[in-house]
This record gives sequence, C-alpha cells and structure tokens, in this order.
Amino acid sequence: MILVYTHTITPRLQYITHFLFRELMGLDNMLVIDSEYFKNYDGPKINYSDLVFDFDTYIIRNHTLLFEEGISEQQLDVFEINNREAFFKTTGGDHPFDIFAAAFYLLTRYEEYGDHEKDEYGRYAHTNSTAFKSGFLDKPIINLWVKDLAAALQKKFPALQPNWPAFKFLPTYDIDIAYAYKYKGVARNIGGFVRSPSLNRLQVLAGAKKDPFDTYKWLEELHKQNQLSPLYFFLVAEKNGRYDKNILPHKDIMWKLVKYHARRYDIGLHPSWQSGDKPELLEREKEYLADMGEVPVNRSRQHYIRFNLPADFRRLVRLGIKSEYSMGYGSINGFRASVAAPFYWYDLEREEQTFLRVHPFCFMDANAYYEEKLTAGAALEESLYYLNSCREANGTMISVWHNNFLGTDPAFKGWRDAYEKFIAAVRS
Repeated sequence: MILVYTHTITPRLQYITHFLFRELMGLDNMLVIDSEYFKNYDGPKINYSDLVFDFDTYIIRNHTLLFEEGISEQQLDVFEINNREAFFKTTGGDHPFDIFAAAFYLLTRYEEYGDHEKDEYGRYAHTNSTAFKSGFLDKPIINLWVKDLAAALQKKFPALQPNWPAFKFLPTYDIDIAYAYKYKGVARNIGGFVRSPSLNRLQVLAGAKKDPFDTYKWLEELHKQNQLSPLYFFLVAEKNGRYDKNILPHKDIMWKLVKYHARRYDIGLHPSWQSGDKPELLEREKEYLADMGEVPVNRSRQHYIRFNLPADFRRLVRLGIKSEYSMGYGSINGFRASVAAPFYWYDLEREEQTFLRVHPFCFMDANAYYEEKLTAGAALEESLYYLNSCREANGTMISVWHNNFLGTDPAFKGWRDAYEKFIAAVRS
C-alpha cells in the first residue's frame, strides 16, 4: 500500500489518488494527516505537502488546485519532461510537477466548465482544450504520467510492484440510420430519389439487392470469429428531425432489430438531438429502448457527441444511467480526458464523485471521414496508432463505428476492409 501524507484531505485529493493508484496502478493507497503514523509506516510513502521530514519519502510538492473549492481560471504553463508534456510545475520535490492536480484537471474536464467557445453544433470546441493547444491530444497522457511515477517510486522503494491492468478493447456501434432505403416509407423514399436519383435505391426497394447499411449479420460473424463482445447504441427518437434520421421506433423492423441485438449483446441509448433541447424526451426514449429490447437500459452515448458539463451528465445520473460513452470529441480523434481508462465522473460544481462511470473513446470513423478527411487507408493507420497507444499504456481502447461505414455504400468503399484489418490487429 502507498501512504500519501497531506496537510488536508479533500474530496478532490481522495478522488484522484484513488484513480491513479488503485485503478491505473493496481495498488491500494491511503491518505493520512498524522505525521507520526506516516513516519512509522514501513512501506512506500509520498509526502504531498510543504513539510520537510527527516526520513525517506517521495516528495510531490502541491499546487493549490486540490485544496480549492469551486472553479476558477487556472494558469497552465505546459513544459516537457521525459519527452512528455506536463503542467503545474513545482520545485523542491522529487517529482517535477504536481501529477495529482494535473491529472485531476484533465480527468474532470475542469476547463469545460464556465464560458468557452462552442463549435457549430453547440459543443465544447476541441480547439479550446489544453491537450489540443499543447499537442498531446493524441496521447493518453495521464496513463503515461502514472507509468513514469511508478518507475520513480520503484527506484526509491524497490519492493513496490504495480499491478498494471491488462489491455482491453471494446468495439461500439452507433445505429443512427439503421437502413439506407428499406423501411423508410413511400414519402421519404420518393423525396430521397428526387433529391438524388439512384438505381441502387430502386433495386433495394424491389428486393433485388441488400440494403447498403444492413451490416448486422456481417458484424455478428466478425465478432464471433474474433471473440469480441460489442456494445450497440440505438437512436430511438419519436420523430425525425434534421439530425435524427433513424427508422422510427414504433416500426416493427426497429423493434426486431433492437430485440435481436439485446438478446446477444449489450445495448445502450443514443439520446436524440431533440432530447438535448427537450429534456423530457430523454426519459421517454430510455423507456422506449427498454421496452424494445426487454432489458434495463443503463448505458448511453450522446448523438453527435452533443453534451455540455455538468448539465447533461446530471440528467443521465437522474435517469439512472450508470455508464456513459460520450467522452471524446465529435470533431477530431484523440483522448478528450487524456486517459485510456474508464473513470467515475466528478461533478466539480457539487464537489462530489458520482456513480456515473465514464468510458472514453479515442477513435470514431465519422471524425476520420468527415472532419479529418482521411481515406480508408489513412483512417486504418490512425486507428492502429490509437490501438498501439492504448495497448502500451495498459489502457482500454474504445472505438466508435457506424453501420453505414461498414456496408456497401460506394461513398464508404474500403472502410469495411479497413475495419477488418483493424480487428485483426486487435487480435494479434
């Protein structure tokens, strides 16, 4: 067990030390304010205070962040140490910066509270973030910091042996548009044909060809062959809108599709765009999906990754959602919370850890295609980079794909092959 001495035990310090030591390093830890107990402890110990002891400890000088309440503007001077970016630099200790405060700042998304620039969809713009501005958005920097801390602690306390978690991969899918042409009704298909005449549409509707977005059996075989347990998120908006274009949930085919997957895999809610403007819709959509799948619904990922802190996460907590999968950007791939591991959401305004478990993703097909303008081959390379980054960090990689990218639509030619190659790399 690692003992951490501090002059004051705060909820913030408890939260971040538990995460860094127990969840990432696999070691028990305890915070103490009793200097005599700290002195007499025979094991690895960290002095997280300004006190000077006459016995051997690992010293981390503290920034004020973990002893503050509320949210205030923080001065971040990013520097490089051990080929890694860091901030909250300190002097007079064994560690070059306050890793506890820096990790807390990134993990809680401290910078997303208050006023900030929004993107075209009303979301927190990734260009605001410290990780993007300082060039480490593509790194699970918290995992890497913890690796460095463990190495430094082992030099001082050779008996220390971290129990690093095994690398994990979770494939997830957002079913925004279940079918390209089938089951959409006469009016929608006529309107679609007028806007974009397509022989392919006519052949699908005539039953001569398979719908290009119908990838479900193919995915099922892929998962069986590679022993994967996927997670599917279904959009079940009651009405179609500008951003909500799925088959309506009252239609028999959507009931069958959801039930089929719910019997084989985990499923979650994909809250509609409309529910972001009308909160009362969220509960109805959750109940709808539970009825369709005949399973409890406690997982969620926001459509278009549209959320703002803390309001949208609080809504999920009130509804009993336990696992949230939106922690990534809908505009660029990378590590939004700078970590490749799940964590509990800390509500900064209320200064409390919640039961909402946040599962960050780092790669989404739509980001690579629409935002980064990558070819299928280039997207494969990017996805492999994130796979290797998470694997080397003993982290968890969550990828986000959409059924339409993996079908036969000519617009996404090559993307199915790229995904197969990516899955092969996961299993290698």
